[in-house]
Amino acid sequence: MSPNQVLRKIDKIIKENPRAFEALLEYEKTGKLPKVVYRERLNITIDSNILNRFKRYCKSHNYNMSKLIESYMKKEIGVK
Repeated sequence: MSPNQVLRKIDKIIKENPRAFEALLEYEKTGKLPKVVYRERLNITIDSNILNRFKRYCKSHNYNMSKLIESYMKKEIGVK
């Protein structure tokens, strides 16, 4: 691979993952690695019966509700 190809590949990786590289720069400056992925609280309205059943389901199967909902959302929009 030529040096130009390597540089283009590095540039592409940086553009695809800007927050990860910002975190690495922050680590270089401070010695502490900040969170790369931040979580946000979501406020939605859904049927209370469905919510209660979902809570029981998650509890009985030892699932984290937030992570399970997040995985459903990723599947819906086609993100791995």
